[in-house]
Formats: sequence, structure tokens, C-alpha cells
Amino acid sequence: MARTVPFEGARVIDVSRRGGEGALHFAADLSDPASWADVAALFEKEMDGFDGERVVLVHSAGTLEPIGFAGEVDREGYARQAILNAAAPLALGDSFLHAAKNTSAPCTLLFIGSGASTNVYEGWSAYCAGKAAVDHWVRTVGAEQKRRGDRCRVVCVAPGVVETAMQEQIRAMNEDAFPEVERFRLLHRQGALRDADDAARDLWEIVESDTFPNGSVMDLRS
Repeated sequence: MARTVPFEGARVIDVSRRGGEGALHFAADLSDPASWADVAALFEKEMDGFDGERVVLVHSAGTLEPIGFAGEVDREGYARQAILNAAAPLALGDSFLHAAKNTSAPCTLLFIGSGASTNVYEGWSAYCAGKAAVDHWVRTVGAEQKRRGDRCRVVCVAPGVVETAMQEQIRAMNEDAFPEVERFRLLHRQGALRDADDAARDLWEIVESDTFPNGSVMDLRS
């Protein structure tokens, strides 16, 4: 997403543990709730009085670790996974909406969704549940934003099966921990995974488009 930002002169900030290319890095471990106040302060600082063309927050943080059946994996790791996948998007989305009140620029909050929000994948219970939570938060908050005059557009888009580091991780899984691993290996062998930059450009088109109403939850494949 950072590599393919279509807006000339955009200020791009990467909020993550490690950072990546093409953006300023703001270090934060989003699985640790203690970091959320710092991220909220970043939103306030960047958006207070901002009068540019637009503000976009892309929330893509998520993890499959620990992979395995609930009740059979490390409890502390499972709790952190649940926090990152389900609680962090809601709490940080709320912080973004608070900060959006301080700018006259149109604001968009884009969550990266997943088919796992509606499909059962044994071994991914916290990931599936987290994605489902985000989907319904978007539907509900989108309705709230409509009632407030669409001050901020909130959408969630599942990009399909994209060639990312997470897909490499999936293909390396043990079948006992993730029984459907062979399906993802087959998709890779068939060349069915989308290029990450191509998917990102499609996501940016959705950000730029006014076709999709507030609260939309959609899949790029449809």
C-alpha cells in the first residue's frame, strides 16, 4: 500500500513494529494495548488543522500466530493474537474518528478484510473471529457516520489471496495445526495468487471512488 500511494506529495507513515519501504516509520506493537495511546496521539498530531486533499488510514495489522486449535496453543500468544486481530482495529479506528474531527479534509478508514471472516478455517479461530468483528464494526460505524453526514468513510475490503509473507507462512503450516493447508499450496502451484502491488492499486481505486457507500464490506474478487 505504501509503495503504490497514488497521491502526489502524500505524507506516508507506517505504524508497525519493523517498518517498511516508502514511508516514515512510527514504531508500535499494536498487539500491546499500551501502544494505542501513542498511535492515537500520532493521529491527533498529524490531523489537527490539516487542510490537505484527504486523510486515509489503512489498517492491515493482523497475525495468524499461534497457529493451531483453540485450547491447544500457547495461551499468552493466543491472547495477544486476539487483541491484535479483534481489539486493536476497533480501538484505533475509534481514535482515528476522534482525530478526524480536527481536519476539514475528507477522511477514509480502510480495513484490509479477509474471506476468513465468513469461512471456517480450523486452526485460525482468533484470526477468523477478529476479521468478522472488524466487518461488523465497519457496517455499524459506517451507519453511524452516515447519520453524522459522512464525516469519515469507513470500508473493509478483502483483497483475495495475495502473494505476501503471510501466504508463505500459511504454506509452511503443519496439517495437524491447519488442516486446509494443501488448498493454499495448490493455489500457489496454480499461480492463482494476486500480485501484492496490483491488489494495492485496486484498493487505492476504492479509496478514490465515491461508488461504495459508508459501511461497505466487500471482496475485490466480486
